[in-house]
Amino acid sequence: MSLSQILTPSIQKAIQALFDVAVDKIEFQTTRKEFEGDITMVIFPLLKVIKSNPVELGNKIGNYLVENLPEVARFNVVSGFLNIVIADTYYVNFFNSIKDGKKYGFVEPNPSDKAIIVEYSSPNTNKPLHLGHVRNNLLGYSVAEIIKASGKKVYKTQIINDRGIHICKSMLAWEKFGNGETPQSTGLKGDKLVGNYYVKFDKVYKEQINELIQAGKTEEEAKKQAPIILEAQEMLLKWEAGDEAVKELWAKMNQWVYDGFAITYKNLGVNFDSYYYESNTYLLGKDVVQIGLDKGIFEKDPDGSVWIDLTDEGLDRKIVLRSDGTAVYMTQDIGTAIQRVKDHPDVGGMVYTVGNEQDYHFKVLFLILQKLGFDWASSLYHLSYGMVDLPSGKMKSREGTVVDADDLMQEMADTAQEISEGLGKLDSFSDDEKAKLYNTIGLGALKYYILKVDPKKRILFNPEESVDFAGNTGPFIQYTYARIQSIIRKADFDFGVTLTGIEELHEKEKELVKQIELFPEVIQNAAQNHSPALIANYTYDLVREYNSFYQSVHILGEEDLTKKIFRVQFSQKVGEIIKSSFSLLGIEVPERM
Repeated sequence: MSLSQILTPSIQKAIQALFDVAVDKIEFQTTRKEFEGDITMVIFPLLKVIKSNPVELGNKIGNYLVENLPEVARFNVVSGFLNIVIADTYYVNFFNSIKDGKKYGFVEPNPSDKAIIVEYSSPNTNKPLHLGHVRNNLLGYSVAEIIKASGKKVYKTQIINDRGIHICKSMLAWEKFGNGETPQSTGLKGDKLVGNYYVKFDKVYKEQINELIQAGKTEEEAKKQAPIILEAQEMLLKWEAGDEAVKELWAKMNQWVYDGFAITYKNLGVNFDSYYYESNTYLLGKDVVQIGLDKGIFEKDPDGSVWIDLTDEGLDRKIVLRSDGTAVYMTQDIGTAIQRVKDHPDVGGMVYTVGNEQDYHFKVLFLILQKLGFDWASSLYHLSYGMVDLPSGKMKSREGTVVDADDLMQEMADTAQEISEGLGKLDSFSDDEKAKLYNTIGLGALKYYILKVDPKKRILFNPEESVDFAGNTGPFIQYTYARIQSIIRKADFDFGVTLTGIEELHEKEKELVKQIELFPEVIQNAAQNHSPALIANYTYDLVREYNSFYQSVHILGEEDLTKKIFRVQFSQKVGEIIKSSFSLLGIEVPERM
């Protein structure tokens, strides 16, 4: 129970007893640094119903609380604000109540509550995952874990774009120029091998366009008439017609890509509960179009195409079925959303992790599903995010523009190794331990740097800055966790007991336990706002508070055994919260650094 929940009924009783007035809501805020107090009640709203000046009103309520509520030690009134000082015993009792819970702050799902689907990644099967996918995956995975920790059942999913002309380009180029090579024969990850042929197609296509332009064609004509694009279009038609040879090639090359993706996902530390494939979903939604027409939600144009008019909602007319009867992406997304709820009848909402260039698409999609009458459509959320930029020359890239996810992760481990070796603190580590640590630090730096920023903001990612062991970085927090584990290893006494009789806390102990108390509320806020940044920055604040505590008091060097036990318990709890919060960000914490 939070301080505001404890204080509210007593303040309501005070107002009733002192002024014979019933109030429904009490407004609190954090006490300003320049005043003594742990929580502040705002007096001004009461002046509408109680004829008094704010200082007199605050003093009367404050005195009532001191006399009737043991948690309140003293108070002061500044203008219209009642600053309340909470007794140290409250914080001791609170800490004792949570110190043994390993999953403090996490809420077990209520079986009767509706589940949430979180979609992320959703790549094309014609090239490897890149830096943009990294932010997408980290955000989607973290938001799924945070929603789960807040007490909801969560399904993690993705839709894989495994069909279309872009897939046929890779297939055709491999068929024409591949000489039968495979991931096994080349030693390349399957997604990289297929991506190379997508690049090869583009190279040949541009060469043919230039040849046709030199032969007298316009650029537009050349793009349409280049032999290789005509062959790719023919291959797509064969695929749609079910040609066995094309389907076999498609299945083989897609599997190469899936195998490559699986390695990247494992290294990145993300996972999925289910997969949807566009090759299975691209016809979904067409039957819903007729339902929309019958309800008058959609309208048919003279050419046979079907549209929805959203101009009254400040949007525009949107096509949902072409005149030739084929579906558009919007139709597929409508059908896929409906199918997901059929597959998971307990679902009551969905989160789509997709870049901000699709903001308009999701406004339209959600509105259409609401108009079609699906009750879960009011609980759809577009987790929109900005691009990630790199300082030029900082990191290897493919084709000079797109940063490969595997290369990025390796570069982060290399950067962590370079900086760690410069600090010279790993002499006692074996080579395997060092390699694992470099990977943990490098990935932690990458993930934290990306997740500490509000999803909607664009990021300039600086690898060296992210691996700094000071400041608001993953390695700084990981280092504090490792320091705490060192304290626990050195504690050669029983610190598992529950202490009683502690009446007074050091100022730094009190500030630290106040920070610990916030953790459950931070998880709920992060889930509600779909923002891992709230978890990341809370953890940084907690670590800063702990380091201030560490610098200000003796822990293992404390002579008073009761205080020493209490401070080791404090340290252990902070370590557990760091580990818990970082698990919500998909970040590992090392036992030693």
